[in-house]
Amino acid sequence: MPIHDLSPAFPGRAAWGTAARLRAWQVEALTRYRELESKDFLAVATPGAGKTTFALRVATDLLEARTIEQVIVVTPTEHLKVQWADAAAKVGLHLDPGLGQQRRGRSRQYQGQAVTYAGVAAATFAYESRTADARTLVIFDEIHHAGDALSWGEAIAQAFALATRRLSLTGTPFRSDATPIPFVHYAEDGDGTRRSVPDYTYGYAEALRDHVVRPVVFLAYGGPMRWKTRAGDELAANLGEPLTKDLTAQAWRTALDPAGEWMPAVLQAADRRLSEVRRQVPDAGGLVIASDQRQARAYARALGTITGEKPTTVLSDDPGASRRIEAFAEGTDRWMVAVRMVSEGVDVPRLAVGVYATATSTPLFFAQAVGRFVRSRRRGELASVFLPTVPILLAHAGALERQRDHVLGRPQRSEDLWAEEEALLAEANRTRRMADFEGEQETLEANAIFDHVLFDAQAYGIQAEPTSMDEADYLGLPGLLEPEQVATLLADRQRRQLNRASHREKREKVPAEVSLFRALEGRRKELNSLVSQVARVRGVPHSHVHAGLRREVGGPTLAQATTEQVEARIRLARQWLASA
Repeated sequence: MPIHDLSPAFPGRAAWGTAARLRAWQVEALTRYRELESKDFLAVATPGAGKTTFALRVATDLLEARTIEQVIVVTPTEHLKVQWADAAAKVGLHLDPGLGQQRRGRSRQYQGQAVTYAGVAAATFAYESRTADARTLVIFDEIHHAGDALSWGEAIAQAFALATRRLSLTGTPFRSDATPIPFVHYAEDGDGTRRSVPDYTYGYAEALRDHVVRPVVFLAYGGPMRWKTRAGDELAANLGEPLTKDLTAQAWRTALDPAGEWMPAVLQAADRRLSEVRRQVPDAGGLVIASDQRQARAYARALGTITGEKPTTVLSDDPGASRRIEAFAEGTDRWMVAVRMVSEGVDVPRLAVGVYATATSTPLFFAQAVGRFVRSRRRGELASVFLPTVPILLAHAGALERQRDHVLGRPQRSEDLWAEEEALLAEANRTRRMADFEGEQETLEANAIFDHVLFDAQAYGIQAEPTSMDEADYLGLPGLLEPEQVATLLADRQRRQLNRASHREKREKVPAEVSLFRALEGRRKELNSLVSQVARVRGVPHSHVHAGLRREVGGPTLAQATTEQVEARIRLARQWLASA
């Protein structure tokens, strides 16, 4: 028996007169949906583009045409159930966000309900029966979650096999293992792998072009780290310099440790950036995404000390957390600290500054996290995300505007610079939480140093002086800028930075009394640092950069080069960075 009232009182398309007008891409996607009239439809639209509005228009059209009798929305979290119900109510569609397995007490005024993937897995037969009893549209919000647990995929496959229509949504092109996600179509590639085939795709680049989302700048911070292992060994590394995978992971965890100075320094820089944004966008807010509850609480305390204002802290996916998120979204408080749950689907449009303070490194999670900051309210708003200088994160940031398809069983390509590291770190993230590493290492030192700004896959500010006018220039970007203005302003500030560096160099020439070997040692260190940054920007090994410098400038290997030859290579390396 249907769980709603099919009276003519359902407002249908008329309710959209008071709702927001459809965006061009939503009209295009809706046209595509009507043309296909298929049972299953997969829409890939970048976070912040308005997937919910598109899906609700599909639902109201199908209800008005009596193609369906009820709507079931399946979401990843409890909070998103409420968010969907609120959004649906604005267009005259009433969804029950209560416990999905309980029919008792549900009003017949509802046209459907919202339930989590876990809720479907817990009551699969009930949803199978409900779907069989009435013509049903099932909307899968962030369908890739059906691949998070085998039981979830199996549950929705069984529960909604008899649905009249199924609409799958995702905010990010996604990958999975060899297990296909239910109701997603795949096509054979030439190499025998299977690739998902969206029925409609709207990417970040298109959304940025249409001013649907904000441009985002990434501010990367590195710095020296020292830690002690469980075996008692003391290790040191500079986050941002080339390291082995193990050392990168350990240095990364050291940076995120609240006991060090790295996170407080980055939080202070992020708060300075937020203050600058709020000059033009007074209600702009910031979000820190933490790895676990212990770290979230510590970060919240640090922010309270920095700002004098207690931040909103969201530690778990419960009704109380939903209320705190909603209160923050509607208020003007500066900061919210959360553990993962705010990284996907949650709509807080005023978020403009983010701190990526988690060791989760999968492309999907990173893109969803960044998606929290790109939701546009008016033209010119700029998003800023602070992150550690970790190769895999920089690779994700640089690839933000490139679409990735969901691929089954794709063979690893040797030319992918980060493929092996990504696979290993992603596996570690799936099986272990940050808290699981407690006791394995003790932080001895963790200092934050500004590294560079990344925008539109271009690096700016490399070799900037930390805590100087260089760093302040980039933190002080206006809060309202068009995308083309961002690139122009960043290039201008980099020119100013390089001019300042040139003047400093003239003032700080090596005195004659300094021994030759010490002078050479210092210049070689500077050259190696520049080579490291060129290698990172270009995605090539250090040896290739050194070889290129020798070809252009001449001279022997670095160990045998004279002071003049080293200086010539330094000048050329700086030119390469300035034009990168």
